[in-house]
Amino acid sequence: MVIIALTGCIQSNDYSDIPHLEFQGFSKTTMIQGSNQQDSTIMNLFFTDGDGDFGSQSNSNEANIFIKDLRTNEIFRTYKAPFVPTGGAAKGISGTIKVKIYTTCCFYAPSSGIPPCEPTDIFPTNVLPLEVYIVDRSGNVSNTVRTTDILLECNR
Repeated sequence: MVIIALTGCIQSNDYSDIPHLEFQGFSKTTMIQGSNQQDSTIMNLFFTDGDGDFGSQSNSNEANIFIKDLRTNEIFRTYKAPFVPTGGAAKGISGTIKVKIYTTCCFYAPSSGIPPCEPTDIFPTNVLPLEVYIVDRSGNVSNTVRTTDILLECNR
């Protein structure tokens, strides 16, 4: 789920054509680990885009929000933000992006012999650090922002 709330879409702005992203916070910073959609949090981001071409057409399958799990340095989730129409003579846009982030598994040291997602009291919590960036329709990649850590509860 991705929700975008726009502000200032018709004002004349000095935004760069390269999107700019700011992390604003999570609705909660603790989740119960899991491999399905057992728990979730809402990530809040603020963005600007000088040429106003953020979001994908409904017939496009291209993701434009990318979230990396810093524990593995791999893309954790991708999302497709809805099309944001440009308006007025000044096409710069800014707004808030709200992304529902579902939980993931706790990871343990290989020497522990405990497989990911296995509940354990030996390691009751795991830290989930994330990075996020967006890409506009012109292919301009925003800055990458690091979120605050999410605490995964591993003993449930």
